[in-house]
Amino acid sequence: MNFLKRHFKLLAAIIAVLLFVQIPAASAASISELKGKQQQVEQQKKQLNSQISQKSSEIKSNQSKQQQLLAQVDQIVTQISKTNGEIRQVEKEIGQANDKITKVKAQIDELQKKIDERNALLEERARALQASGTVTFLDVLLGANSFVDFIDRFSAVNTLIEADRQIIRDQKNDQQKLEEQKTVLENTKRKLEEKQAQLENLKASLNSQKQEKNRLMAELEKEQQKLLSEKKLLEKQYSEYLAISKDLENQIAELQRQHLSKAQSSGKLPVSTSGFMKPTNGRLTSGYGWRNLGNGPEFHYGIDLANSPGTAIVASADGVVTYAAPLSTYGNVVMITHNINGQIYTTLYAHLRSFNVSVGQTVKQGQKIAEMGQTGRATGPHLHFEVHIGTWRGQKAGVQNPLNYISL
Repeated sequence: MNFLKRHFKLLAAIIAVLLFVQIPAASAASISELKGKQQQVEQQKKQLNSQISQKSSEIKSNQSKQQQLLAQVDQIVTQISKTNGEIRQVEKEIGQANDKITKVKAQIDELQKKIDERNALLEERARALQASGTVTFLDVLLGANSFVDFIDRFSAVNTLIEADRQIIRDQKNDQQKLEEQKTVLENTKRKLEEKQAQLENLKASLNSQKQEKNRLMAELEKEQQKLLSEKKLLEKQYSEYLAISKDLENQIAELQRQHLSKAQSSGKLPVSTSGFMKPTNGRLTSGYGWRNLGNGPEFHYGIDLANSPGTAIVASADGVVTYAAPLSTYGNVVMITHNINGQIYTTLYAHLRSFNVSVGQTVKQGQKIAEMGQTGRATGPHLHFEVHIGTWRGQKAGVQNPLNYISL
């Protein structure tokens, strides 16, 4: 009977030892398996993020090209306006030239009329002389009654002859001058008309360029719509991977609950009354709530404190580490569960370059647990810090504004 009792006790002890050894092993295997799945999902999400970033870059480049084309179109419109002004000026000059030509023609007609009248007078004189037979200027001179009469007749004859000659010279010079002026004005008109034709051609060319720019703009807008559609599809795929990550987060949350229960039953979860402290030194770069980083509005479930890489991250309060591994876009993450005045809280520290704690480890407020980094989706080195009431069961569950618990 004693023999059976001893063997029974020994068997019970062996079973207890096996259970004690296998429970953590199973837990470790589950965490390892989850980490493996999480890493696969993170790799797929990383690839999608890269593609989304590439599409965003292409869209931005396309927008830059559109701005350049718009600037060119504006220049063309300005040039067209300038050309139209030049055309109006040329048309004004052409009108002035035509008015001047009209006036010159009137002057020429008037002078020609005078020339014609004077020619008629000279012809009349010639006919009169011819009608008198042999009477010549010499006869007029020789017919003088005295020397004084001869001088008078001679002067009169010379005056008449010189007057006729001067009239002819003046008329000829005036007519030549007016013809030259008319030629100059005609040439000016021809040049102005050529300039107008040239400007009209330039305007047509500019309009053609504008049409070409409009065509390119239409193509760019079409390409922009295509890129936006492709980016939207990638973002949808990314959201699907986020949903997959949510499933993993739920599993991790379940493990957290188990770790918390184990820590409470073993007495490893310290009870604190001191509240929370600032987890690192750094400037606040993003607060709690809605924001837009360029991919559309999103809710920020914590605060960001930025500093140089490697800046120490400390536990915000006494507690037990319930997660220490990569997690979705958070990068490297440490979660600590706390019991403060009987209320369970979980603090989350993300984008860590490295961490030096492990799951199940008890930590004190102010104890260094990690170093600031830029892992996950981060545009620079900083700490993303969250506070949740209860265990961590995803981003939304029990999330609080950390600034309600810590002072900066």
